[in-house]
Amino acid sequence: MARELSPLNSVLMVLGFVLARTLVVASQPQVPCYFIFGDSLVDNGNNNNLRTMAKANYPPYGIDFPEGVSGRFTNNRTLADIIGQLLGFPDFIPPYANLTDQEISTGVNYGSGGAGIREESGRNLGGRISLSRQLVNHLAITSRLTLMQRNSTFTKDYLKKCIYIVNMGSNDYINNYFMPNEYPTSRIYNTDRYAEVLVQQYSTQLKTLYNVGARKIAVFGLGQIGCTPAEIAMFRTGGPCVDSINDAVKLFNDRLKPLVDQLNKDNSDARFTFINITSISAPQGGGESVPNVPCCPVREDGQCVPNSIPCPVRDLSVYYDGFHPTDIANSVLATRSFTAVSSTDASPYDISQLAQL
Repeated sequence: MARELSPLNSVLMVLGFVLARTLVVASQPQVPCYFIFGDSLVDNGNNNNLRTMAKANYPPYGIDFPEGVSGRFTNNRTLADIIGQLLGFPDFIPPYANLTDQEISTGVNYGSGGAGIREESGRNLGGRISLSRQLVNHLAITSRLTLMQRNSTFTKDYLKKCIYIVNMGSNDYINNYFMPNEYPTSRIYNTDRYAEVLVQQYSTQLKTLYNVGARKIAVFGLGQIGCTPAEIAMFRTGGPCVDSINDAVKLFNDRLKPLVDQLNKDNSDARFTFINITSISAPQGGGESVPNVPCCPVREDGQCVPNSIPCPVRDLSVYYDGFHPTDIANSVLATRSFTAVSSTDASPYDISQLAQL
């Protein structure tokens, strides 16, 4: 499952609606290629052929997507899809699982539902491609690029110009730390120590990405997982959010931005940036649009019931299922990640600035 957002108010939903429908694809992409790492918030089909519960290759997922059911955990586009459009790519970046040599040069989506920073995260769901494994896959892709271009120096220079987004961590909480019957982590670590250990491992993985040639890297923080419909239903707190989960996630985010700053300091040619999902999805005042209620009927695990009928006006819903945003909510996240509205949305760059560096 993916990290998600707190309830968005009607003002932000209207903003996202307008932005989503006025995207102008540039005649040429702003960068030559775009690589995507993450979990179900960005998965576009990599889990379809895995033995896992974490897959979305059935209706009503994709009900509004031009190609129909694809493996995306939403009604239409993912956050990563919309960022790709904003960067000017005419086509969606293909999943690693269904890749041809002709497609490699514009980028790859490695995202996998259920994946985490820790190798064991999401094990309860079945097969998934952890961040470490996604990095191994990326190394294989860069090797293929070098063979295709027959010039390692050219490939190295090419990869430096690309945008990389990394959207990881929620399964390390949803499908690890807060599942004490499945995982021992909450007995081994308190929430503060767990955040520290998690960010330490994440640091190693981000350095690996840098060492493979990435230079323009957007690292996404976690949203308020405790405000997702599935977690509210599971913990039955009676309130709008599960505070214990949000408090734990905040400890992770509080360490992530300093990590990004340190990576930039340690690597003078690196351009890491932190995308503050909690800031982007925070209510700004005014009414709310269908908060904390999934658009589709959901199973016990929070995913849509196969072949069920979703809500008719999906542009008024924040969540499509128990965990994942609708297209309209993804539009808000993507557009403010790309062009920050507030100084707290992204630091030190938003993605549009990152692309120009």
